[in-house]
Amino acid sequence: MFGSTHNPVNAYAQVGVDSAVQSADPHRLILLLFEGAESAIAIAKAAIAQKNMHSKSQAIGKAIDIINEGLNGSLNKEAGGDLAYKLSALYDYMCSRLLYANLKSDLAALDEVDVLLGEIHGAWAEIEHQYTP
Repeated sequence: MFGSTHNPVNAYAQVGVDSAVQSADPHRLILLLFEGAESAIAIAKAAIAQKNMHSKSQAIGKAIDIINEGLNGSLNKEAGGDLAYKLSALYDYMCSRLLYANLKSDLAALDEVDVLLGEIHGAWAEIEHQYTP
């Protein structure tokens, strides 16, 4: 009866995501990007375990898009200087590891990227706690 685009649960979830994005400040948007990439990697790991190569590829593609277009794309290299360039190189590395993970169904590569994302995500979350009045 319901297609994936007409499922009320999916529609409700999408409204929640859209609301979170629309009401978020730039710092929170970056946190949401980290959460999205980490979630996509978790889905890819589960898909590998279930031998669902289509879902694995979709999830890894989503993680790559979030990292490349969202996180890397949001860097201001003029204002951020050396740190922004180093983060950009790290994001490029993560994307190459995700491509490898997709090609080889390599859980270790997914774990590596997940750990790297988690470390940067944690540091980004700490910034919020330090500067929130």
